[in-house]
Amino acid sequence: MTAMPFRSLPIPNDWDRSGLPAWTYSSPELFDLERDQVFLNHWQVVGHECDIPAPGDWLAFDILGERAVVMRGADGQVRAFHNLCRHRGARVVDGAQGQCRGAVVCPFHGWVYNLDGTLRGAAQPDSFGAMDKADFGLKPIEMETYHGFIFLRFLPGPQPPVADLLAPFDADFAAYRAKDVLPASTITWETELPVNWKSVRDVDNEGYHVPLAHPSLQELYGRDYRDYHLPGELNVAVGFFGDKPGRRWSVKEYIKHSPDQPHLPPHLRRSWTYYGMFPSAVFSFTPESANFYYEVPIAAGKTLLTGRSYRHPNESRQERLARYLAMRIDRDTSAEDQQLTIWSNESMKSQAFDGFHLSDHEYGLRRHHDILRGLLPVMRLDQAPDAGEIAARNKEMLGLGQE
Repeated sequence: MTAMPFRSLPIPNDWDRSGLPAWTYSSPELFDLERDQVFLNHWQVVGHECDIPAPGDWLAFDILGERAVVMRGADGQVRAFHNLCRHRGARVVDGAQGQCRGAVVCPFHGWVYNLDGTLRGAAQPDSFGAMDKADFGLKPIEMETYHGFIFLRFLPGPQPPVADLLAPFDADFAAYRAKDVLPASTITWETELPVNWKSVRDVDNEGYHVPLAHPSLQELYGRDYRDYHLPGELNVAVGFFGDKPGRRWSVKEYIKHSPDQPHLPPHLRRSWTYYGMFPSAVFSFTPESANFYYEVPIAAGKTLLTGRSYRHPNESRQERLARYLAMRIDRDTSAEDQQLTIWSNESMKSQAFDGFHLSDHEYGLRRHHDILRGLLPVMRLDQAPDAGEIAARNKEMLGLGQE
């Protein structure tokens, strides 16, 4: 097998093979804690600079009651703001993506903002008395870019700057020329599942299920699939293809048409690679495409799965065909994973469910759970605290005491 430039953290000889207790997948109180301590204070990937190439182009991103708009200014700079007018809080842009011609106009009362977020003027300004426009610009959101990908963080959090956090991926993202990608013809996808977001991660964080649950992936690269557990809440999964022709139509045709990319290093030339970062984002690359996907938690028992897809500039017909075939394989794989997620999540409602017993091949799932336990130690409890006590018990276990 081709050598990888990553060294996986060793799996302990004797480790706790249990998972999170069932109550943590259904508790609305715990979900409220996850909002601020897992999602809003950790980096979220929302798009790529190529999604907003011209001044006035914007992307919207909503999560757990927060609304963001990422916009390219007249000076070419990309900035992120809360998608709230400073007058009454209306959305200043509506939809997933769009373009403003020279200014942002709130559709409620017509306040006008420059593309850098500063307030140009309020409608009927004399009706507000003395008002300093400098005090009423759109509120900024912490934003960073990494190889063109755009990240937001709504609250200060424990993760370092994105470039430091993802430094182990640096050489691979550069080799894939991630900064230069362009939106694919079908840019986004999304689906809603009646599950807790952690059930989605539990399926995605291990490859033990690939041989049986994903026949196309197993045929494509399952013989050489590997998970690499890296420091800093990161993981990499890789599967090498091309040693066998394949029997399923999409797999057979993909192997036949996936072009050689001589600019890629050996470990990326004939592989599908997946780069995961906590809490829920995964970047996936094939030799001819780039993608990312993630979960947006909606409620304790509802999750939105979504992502965006990209292509290389000057894409050849062969690359376009290979990318289409890869999409077909991914589409089937996603449907298979969605069913597994539903089954796993619903099992926890049964009186017969008494927890997980994990394989060494599922150590990535355990690592994810351990990070969550570190942030929210109340998840260590086998039984849920009494109603209304989860937040207080978590604070106690963090050593913060009572206010």
